Amino acid sequence: FLMQTSEMLRTICMRNLVRKYCRGLTAERKVQLQQKVVTSAVFSGKKEGYLESLSQPFLETRLKENDLNPKVLQLIRGENIKYVTPVIKYDRNGFKARERLLVLTQSSAYVVEMAKIKQKIEYSTLKGISTSNLSDGIVVIHVPEDNKQKGDVILQCEHIFETVTKLCILANKQSLVKVVKGSLRFRVGSGKEGTMVFTVGPEPQVFKDKTGQLTVV
Repeated sequence: FLMQTSEMLRTICMRNLVRKYCRGLTAERKVQLQQKVVTSAVFSGKKEGYLESLSQPFLETRLKENDLNPKVLQLIRGENIKYVTPVIKYDRNGFKARERLLVLTQSSAYVVEMAKIKQKIEYSTLKGISTSNLSDGIVVIHVPEDNKQKGDVILQCEHIFETVTKLCILANKQSLVKVVKGSLRFRVGSGKEGTMVFTVGPEPQVFKDKTGQLTVV
């Protein structure tokens, strides 16, 4: 009887401590924890650098709405901008690196060049999100095969865990995130596909190899 009573009191005490902790959380802290739970589900034990990312709080956004060109703001007016971050976009054919912004709204992802929207991806049409298991910041956003889309989007993000977490939460596509090993296929457009190879080397680099593949070191 004493053992049962002790166990019951221990359970009640733990519940009270948890309740007290939860009630003491600020709204900002709750958002952080919710996001980190998603990050854990997607990346824990799968991608290098995940453990190091645990102690780094996610920012609400890397750039503010005022940092966007007024023409871009006008084009996406009416949509609630949730997250903006600088990215490097790689062309699907020649793999040339280009500086871009990734803008995530409540309903769509935009790849932006200065005052131009280069590509819009509605979350409802998003087919998948792929990253490698290595420590690179590459993410591929897979889009449907239709006339509205030029092909999958290849991006390099400095804050890969933050960016992918924000994207899959806003798109509600956590189950579509894949962490791949070795290589992945992406759609170039017009029914064509390309290959991206992930490997380990002395220094990080991204280049088109002799076989025409995009190699990420």
